[in-house]
Amino acid sequence: MSLPILTAVTDSEVEAGLVSAFDRRDLGVTVVRRCVDLPDLFAAATTGAARAALLSADLRRLDRDALTRLAMAGIAVVGLIAPGDEDADRRLRQLGVAAVIPADATAEVVAGAVVEASRALASHTAAPTNWPAAASSYSEPLLGFGQLAPAGAGTDGLGLGESGGGRVIAVWGPAGAPGRTTIALCLAAEIAALGTSTLLVDADSYGGAIGQLVGLLEEAPGLAAAARSANQGLLDVPRLALLCRDLGEGLRVLPGISRPSRWPELRPASIETVLSMARRLASYVVVDCGFCLEADEELSFDTAAPRRNGATLAVLEAADVVLAVTSAEPVGLVRFVRGLADLRETVPAADPLVVVNRLRASVVGGDPAREVSRAILRHTGTEPVALVPYDLAGLDAAQVACQLLRDIAPTSPARLAIRDLATRLAGRPGVVRRRRGGFRRQSR
Repeated sequence: MSLPILTAVTDSEVEAGLVSAFDRRDLGVTVVRRCVDLPDLFAAATTGAARAALLSADLRRLDRDALTRLAMAGIAVVGLIAPGDEDADRRLRQLGVAAVIPADATAEVVAGAVVEASRALASHTAAPTNWPAAASSYSEPLLGFGQLAPAGAGTDGLGLGESGGGRVIAVWGPAGAPGRTTIALCLAAEIAALGTSTLLVDADSYGGAIGQLVGLLEEAPGLAAAARSANQGLLDVPRLALLCRDLGEGLRVLPGISRPSRWPELRPASIETVLSMARRLASYVVVDCGFCLEADEELSFDTAAPRRNGATLAVLEAADVVLAVTSAEPVGLVRFVRGLADLRETVPAADPLVVVNRLRASVVGGDPAREVSRAILRHTGTEPVALVPYDLAGLDAAQVACQLLRDIAPTSPARLAIRDLATRLAGRPGVVRRRRGGFRRQSR
């Protein structure tokens, strides 16, 4: 049976030659529609009349979002490039195109590539996996650097074993500001203090604050720029490193969006690519997530629409470890119990580790560590892995000075609790280097 395909080739002579060859000979493919542009291709793909598409590398507005929409419609993509155009070949492969072939290839070669790409996509979609992993049916992006060695080989920490790349730690918490940004910032700083390269990513789609907390008051490109580059197939490890701010001693920061209205720039597919590159840039990647887990936007549109919480869901699904942060206040604990149930339902693969923040006797009474731990175990079935005391003076001093808690208040009980958590996650001895002054800001 002949495979129905679509074409969207900008070189009319090349397209006409291929269509004519497919018609004259039985090569296993049949062109059911010649599309003039990307919107025309989307319209034809949604009809279900084709199973593959042959595209030019210079097709206008061809990006990762476009390929994601085609994959969701069950369309395998094969790219055509001008002979010897290495830039176009690299861009298409970074976008995740299944196969890239030169435009002067024979019709037999083109037809064979289209058939194989369609088989690969069909075999992947038949597997019992969630949709966000479907992008793995594409080829791996090209890397800018060689693979970095992982941290803590042979670790017996909290779920971070040996791996060929960096490890992603997602820090999530429910509504009500339980302190997830504070935990993420302090945790990244403590892991870096153990001598391990660490990248802190601000992926809160409701407005990031990490840049301000470390003194980056200007609107740095950060995650939004990295996501745009990923969407266009231009992101590699060197470019990602340029977008990060180096705070010194192995700690980098990728600032988030400063205004909540910019959330459409954080597309889930692009965030997945950014995290993939981040794994190769640093041994540990700590990501500050948004609080909301709702995914109802998809139900409100007939076509693919941006998802406000898509970035958060993409991070949680890609993370190796998820830290669920709750504040110790009664209201915060109730919100956390409900939010944790939503997290487990939305991301079934995640096994969250509970971190209690702002622990103090004034809102709990008696022994706060014992009382809060018992309450969480009773209502969630999980014991906290860390209990962080509420050190208001130390945290305020760090925020006023735009410095890290480990530098402003090295003996802070909150800092010591987070340091213990970092050593367990990284599987390293709890020996921290003494340092003078604050962190080094990168001059731009």
